[in-house]
Amino acid sequence: MKLSSKGKVAVMSLVDMAINCQNGSPVKLSEISKRQNISINFLEQIFYSLKKNGIVHSTRGPSGGYTFAKKPDLVKLYDVIIAIDDRLVMNDLNNSRSLSNEGDKDLTRYLTLNLWNEFNNYIYEFLNGISIDDVKSNNFLKKSDENIEKLNINY
Repeated sequence: MKLSSKGKVAVMSLVDMAINCQNGSPVKLSEISKRQNISINFLEQIFYSLKKNGIVHSTRGPSGGYTFAKKPDLVKLYDVIIAIDDRLVMNDLNNSRSLSNEGDKDLTRYLTLNLWNEFNNYIYEFLNGISIDDVKSNNFLKKSDENIEKLNINY
């Protein structure tokens, strides 16, 4: 599995915003750029997608910048990754070819396909269970343990 730099930077930038947003005042990309040592052009690409997908709002003008469209405790990591059109790229270990009538070979493909589907479900549950606010408050470890418990109950 691979999460791109765009996904990592999007999450980091939103956590930075959550930490540095004072009383709902907009945060400038130039400020995030300086604090996190990220190119302004890269941030503009990311925030364009975040805005388009309803995660942030922008305000123009000298005191403009970006604010959250909803509270940071409602912004899930999964939503951020999907919003920037970043896909969790799974290596295609199964090569997902259709099953033939080759017995053991098909059984192996079927079983490993089930494994990767369950893995994808786990990743979704993990990322969808953690908000930007959880990362800001370093509360995601407790959340991930709760998600694991939920997954174990479902089996």
